[in-house]
Amino acid sequence: MPLEATIMILDDSEFMRNGDYLPTRFDAQSDAVTTVFRSKIDSNAENTVGVMTSAGKGPQVLVTHTKELGQVLSGLHKTEQQISGESDIPTALNIAQLALKHRQNKNLRQRIILFVGSPLSTAADEKTLVRLAKKLKKNNVAVDIVLFGDEEGREANEPLLKAFVDNVVSGDNSHFISIPPGTQIISDAILSSAILREDLPGGMGGADVPMGGATGGSGGFEFDVDPSLDPELAMALRMSLEEERARQAAAASASTAQASSSTLPTIPETTAQSGATTQAAAITQAVPPPAAVEPLVMSPLEDEDDEEAMLARALALSREDNNAPAEDVEMGDEDLTEEEAIAAAIAMSLEQDGNGNQQGDSNKKSNSETGK
Repeated sequence: MPLEATIMILDDSEFMRNGDYLPTRFDAQSDAVTTVFRSKIDSNAENTVGVMTSAGKGPQVLVTHTKELGQVLSGLHKTEQQISGESDIPTALNIAQLALKHRQNKNLRQRIILFVGSPLSTAADEKTLVRLAKKLKKNNVAVDIVLFGDEEGREANEPLLKAFVDNVVSGDNSHFISIPPGTQIISDAILSSAILREDLPGGMGGADVPMGGATGGSGGFEFDVDPSLDPELAMALRMSLEEERARQAAAASASTAQASSSTLPTIPETTAQSGATTQAAAITQAVPPPAAVEPLVMSPLEDEDDEEAMLARALALSREDNNAPAEDVEMGDEDLTEEEAIAAAIAMSLEQDGNGNQQGDSNKKSNSETGK
């Protein structure tokens, strides 16, 4: 919101008694002045607004730079009792420039809002207005003009006032609107125009009202709430909207991040099949086929040799138990046949059993004698 010191110039000529703007031109103008004052102060706490007149006995400053709405209302009430004469636009603009020059806060930009609802005087010719516009532009003063009144008066004033705005404008800081009677009240037309574009939240002000017409509708307020009438409600709604937008943006970013992390790269089907085939071939080459296992077939000769060896070991063991000389066993084994060797082994086994039984009987006898 801009830092501005604003001076509003009222038209308090005899034409303000007309009732083509309800209830009268002056009352409609006073309502617009109050709306502009509230918009300027609400947009920035450091802004200041002053009010002056352009007709009567001469241009007069009613309220210097102030932030108090009561002072403005008091000045409007006082002026309503002194409506007279015709407006002197050039003189009023010079006085307004001097008032802005002596503002306390030099950081505030300078702006004049001129209300014109009566025919211009002979002193306000095009040459004078253009020269004055260039002077104001040189001093960095922006000028907004609000033209209202009957069709004949507006058609006579429009060329001069538009030439003035064209010469004073610098970077789209000055505007001109024309409001015919009966279509829209002056305050709503100003709110929906570019005059208060930077002062309303979200830049709700529209473009300049086209020549000979005014924008319709209910003023184009955000949330259908006039911030000048209920600034606290408008601020609460605006903050709620900003919080909701921030929440939606955070949710959208979180969902995007989750989707990007869970997405896997897609592999073409042909590539996957070829890769699987190559891998299978590599595994087949790496693992050799199992060797053929040949069945173990024992020949009859090998069976006989094993049996003879087993019999020989059995005879050797039995002879060792009987303390027989090993040389005789070995020599005898060479001359015996298979059947003779088996018979000898059986005989030796029976002989060992008999010796064992005799030894057992002798032990029993000795034990019995000892007991006696």
